Amino acid sequence: MNEMIIVIARTFATYFAILIIFRLMGKREIGELSILDLVVFIMLAEIGVFSIESPQDEFIHAIIPMIVLLFIQRATAWLSLKSQMFRVLLDGKPSVIIREGKINENEMRKQRYNFDDLMQQLRENGTRSIADVDFAVLEPSGKLSIYDKSEKGSNDFSGFIMPLIADGKIQYENLKQNDKDEEWLRKEIRKRGYEHPEQISFLSVDQKDKWYIDTYESETKD
Repeated sequence: MNEMIIVIARTFATYFAILIIFRLMGKREIGELSILDLVVFIMLAEIGVFSIESPQDEFIHAIIPMIVLLFIQRATAWLSLKSQMFRVLLDGKPSVIIREGKINENEMRKQRYNFDDLMQQLRENGTRSIADVDFAVLEPSGKLSIYDKSEKGSNDFSGFIMPLIADGKIQYENLKQNDKDEEWLRKEIRKRGYEHPEQISFLSVDQKDKWYIDTYESETKD
């Protein structure tokens, strides 16, 4: 009887301990969890089960690993915020799967993404045909972001859905994918009153040639 009471008490204690740790980890949607987040969640679940199934062990032996996992998650989240290279290494980066109605088979192979996956996510989006897709991007979370041709405005500008500047650094690969170069970008930001990319924390351009520029001091939209 005493052992049953201990198991019940440890179940409640473990539940609230994991709940507190999840809250301290920050708010993230399930579909936006990084690989590290998933690993931490799985390990927390294993530790919780071990704590409940081994009432003879001291509860602190379960709490300490949980705190260590929390520290690891917070530290990597901080590094991801400060370093784009670390963020890409940890979470990966978006991949253009369809561009202007053309499927990029090479990128699909690199991402181990097959046509069944593509068709399923297109159907879930309500897209009837690949011919209706302007471009589709496979996000690091595994979600496919789809932009239909009907969404394009009268301006035939090929819109950017990935940043051209992030954390003050030019995103050369994104420029290349949109048939632009550094010289064009620097010229465009000078028109808008910025001498150097380092002044800008984030910059993107949408399909209607609407620029979004966020600086470290203030936020502006053009």
